[in-house]
Amino acid sequence: MSAVSSSNWDRRSILRAAVGLAVAVPLAACGGNNGRGAGSGSGTQLTQMFHAYGEAGTEQAVKRYAAAYEKANVTTQWITSADYESKLFATLLTKNAPDVFEFHPQIQMVRSGQVADLSDLVDPVREDFNPADITSHTVDGKVYGIRMIDDPQFFFYRPSLFEKARVKVPETLDELIEAAARLTTGKVKGVYLGNDLHAIVNPLIWSAGADTLDAKNEIAYHTPAVVEGLKKMRKLFASGHLLLGAPTDYWDPSSLSQGLCAIQFCGMWAMPQFQKALGDDLGVFPFPKTADSGKPSVYNGGWSMFVNAKGDHVDAAKEYVKWLWIDQKKDQEDWATSYGFHIPPRSSIAARATRLKSGLPAQGVKLFDEFGHFDNIGWTQAMMSATWDVIADCVREDGDPEAALDKCDRAVNRELKKLFG
Repeated sequence: MSAVSSSNWDRRSILRAAVGLAVAVPLAACGGNNGRGAGSGSGTQLTQMFHAYGEAGTEQAVKRYAAAYEKANVTTQWITSADYESKLFATLLTKNAPDVFEFHPQIQMVRSGQVADLSDLVDPVREDFNPADITSHTVDGKVYGIRMIDDPQFFFYRPSLFEKARVKVPETLDELIEAAARLTTGKVKGVYLGNDLHAIVNPLIWSAGADTLDAKNEIAYHTPAVVEGLKKMRKLFASGHLLLGAPTDYWDPSSLSQGLCAIQFCGMWAMPQFQKALGDDLGVFPFPKTADSGKPSVYNGGWSMFVNAKGDHVDAAKEYVKWLWIDQKKDQEDWATSYGFHIPPRSSIAARATRLKSGLPAQGVKLFDEFGHFDNIGWTQAMMSATWDVIADCVREDGDPEAALDKCDRAVNRELKKLFG
């Protein structure tokens, strides 16, 4: 789901700063409407923390689910500021820490004992979950976190502009660069990849036939095909056909829907907004293959629910999480499909999600199934930042890709040594 407003954070890339667990920062005010006293339960008082989704009705839905729970009084902190991750990890260090919170799988949270083992909740329904969602939340055979929604990310485009420019849907990065050139007219740029280009780092790697880490938790991204892809991205960046400095970042659909570009990298969550603005003049395609050795890729983002293992009510919090994110299938389907489009991570719910069964949503699901890649729980915030530096050094600037990747390797290997020895 998208961010709270056009001025706010990159909804995917910065909301994983588990490194913040080590930084004690006083918790800023979360706003007056924090949902306290909203639950209908009695006895145990539980607090859950969410970042503010941009889709209308999301806050009301979360509080409606919580109010229906009868075994505890569940209140909601709905964080509307631009630094959800900072507030989350700051408050986890205080007596006001939430019992339940949403985030992304990060191995540091497991190593520090911050998140509870939820294997006993997941095991009875494990076969109903997308196996990749289970893997991305597993450390040493234990599952930490329950996936709530899967968010595939791909390119949205306007077929009418493609037809006018006589452009076909790109299947390679070279074809995307060529299409961007032919689609750029006046104030309309050919393609938009986000203001800092961070969103396309992993797709670029995957589409080169590489990966972030391999099965042994060793570097897998430093390959000749990735170097080739970085050189091509530099060519696109310097071409004048890439939209830069857009009013909103890639997660917001307005760059394409308001005519600033002909192609936009974005997420399936924004599909209803795109359709409302553009009607049937809308299509999707995956990140095209970077080199001959690769194949198209689709990044699967999403959000997961965690239990604070250092809280005062771990068992009660686990019971609530099981009730809402395991037992309440109707609410899970509502959360995935009523406020933007997301893919339910459980096959039994996805099978009955009628909004995703036809038209463009069905195409998005097909791309997800065929080309989807999931987060590696061992790929940390520091490692991500190191790859973002590569983009800064040799795409935004005209540096040597090999030198930039060598620098990245040193940073990533330091982190790998800390985590895995």
